[in-house]
Amino acid sequence: MSYTRKLNYQKGKKLNYKIETISCLSDNYAFVIVEHSEKKAILVDAPESNPIIKFLETNSLSLDYILLTHHHDDHIQGVKDLVTKYGSKVIGASDDEYRLPELDMHVKSEDNLQISGLNFKILDVPGHTVGHIAFYCEELESLFSGDSLMVMGCGRLFEGTPEQMWNSLSKLKKLDPSTMIYSGHEYTEANARFCQTIEKNNEDLKSRLQEIKRLRSSNIPTIPSKLSQELLTNTFIRADNDSVKKDLELDGCSALEVFTEIRRRKDSF
Repeated sequence: MSYTRKLNYQKGKKLNYKIETISCLSDNYAFVIVEHSEKKAILVDAPESNPIIKFLETNSLSLDYILLTHHHDDHIQGVKDLVTKYGSKVIGASDDEYRLPELDMHVKSEDNLQISGLNFKILDVPGHTVGHIAFYCEELESLFSGDSLMVMGCGRLFEGTPEQMWNSLSKLKKLDPSTMIYSGHEYTEANARFCQTIEKNNEDLKSRLQEIKRLRSSNIPTIPSKLSQELLTNTFIRADNDSVKKDLELDGCSALEVFTEIRRRKDSF
């Protein structure tokens, strides 16, 4: 199953791209950025190869680049087959090179990666893992966030600290509110149900949960999501909001303290 977002114009500039959301494994997503005229593609994360190959072959696409957000197997285990078949160039964090498939290009925080006519800004977003990066493309108004900022949530802290994750989320929430968030898993409904245990009176959250349920009942991905929606409904990035502090009875606490409590509760939800 896949979902297509077409991009014809952005801020008055004619574009020739679409972004395809590809379902992989049990709840992962891979994202294929397609350049229409030259039939070329960029892949973000490779949970498994078969559904990605099926999409590429069906649409007669070459796969020029594979971008990797972090080293976990459910984001990289399709890389070997794809490189063998398409000769793709693999791009990932230089700081995490020792845990990633062999890289052709190494990137670090604040780098500007220019490939296939697009510019991706590399953002260091530790927390889920210490070497995690995100790819932000202003031209596509899109953030490929892996398991850092997730739709209606954030990644579990396997390696990093609450402070690292909160700093990462704080960085990402400052992007243009029109930015579309492409995160790595279909965890949205469970995340939204958790958020509602804290923000019981958030009307935006109530409405959004109903929409999420509608989409999932038809097996439609909830990803991507617009950042402006996340700012209203994603409790994890609202830890600096006075109403969230009140809901948690943490008035006067720092945003980091509030986020740490939210993450602690989610881990046992």
